Amino acid sequence: MTRIERRFAALRRDGRKAFVAFVMAGDPDFDTSLAIIRGLPAAGVDVIEMGMPFTDPMADGPAIQLAGQRALANGQTMDRTLAMVRAFREGDAETPIVLMGYYNPIYSRGVARFVEEAKVAGVDGLIVVDLPPEEDDELCLPAQAAGLNFIRLATPTTDDRRLPTVLTNTSGFVYYVSITGITGSATATAGLVGPEVARIKAATDLPVCVGFGIRTAAAAAEIAAVADGAVVGSAIVERIGRGDDPETVLAFVEALAAGAHG
Repeated sequence: MTRIERRFAALRRDGRKAFVAFVMAGDPDFDTSLAIIRGLPAAGVDVIEMGMPFTDPMADGPAIQLAGQRALANGQTMDRTLAMVRAFREGDAETPIVLMGYYNPIYSRGVARFVEEAKVAGVDGLIVVDLPPEEDDELCLPAQAAGLNFIRLATPTTDDRRLPTVLTNTSGFVYYVSITGITGSATATAGLVGPEVARIKAATDLPVCVGFGIRTAAAAAEIAAVADGAVVGSAIVERIGRGDDPETVLAFVEALAAGAHG
């Protein structure tokens, strides 16, 4: 089992839901970002999503776009992102790390090289938002052959005809995007999300976590009640962007995690 699979199995045994936190690697700078990431497990984060900064993040709203720009302006590269994972692993061998982003930086590096280096660094899974199932030969299958989970996005427009294709070769968990649009642009509601999560779970044994549109502890609790976990990104990244110190950011994350776990 991968770390992601072990973590969800443990949560299931304990009757708990997952809290997944997204932060942009290198935002606002390497040292501050690493301090925040190192503090996430103690704040209650079950799975860490680390954004790979990219110049053209089409699925992301202003908060995460600006996070990527800050990281790139302060020298974040793929080398430094993988170094951040290695540094985190020096003190934590159990918390799953998922790299999330776009295919271009991976393609530029070379898939074989990237997959090998990510695995050695301690990465557990990938979310690559602009690679559809029809392109599984590009990255999904090589990543899974190396022992990395490939986590796919399902959305409100993923109908019953498309869903089996989306679920093919997906592993770790399914990431349900609760809104149509970019990150941080609307609010997720359990009334709309619940039936969609149930529809996905009827087609797969994988956990289903819900992200996009969750900004508060109450919202995390509401969504976690109808899913296997809640994902928060923009609300955390906004606090980093406004200059909150790591302790303040982590206190906010702890409140979100308490909501999801409650």
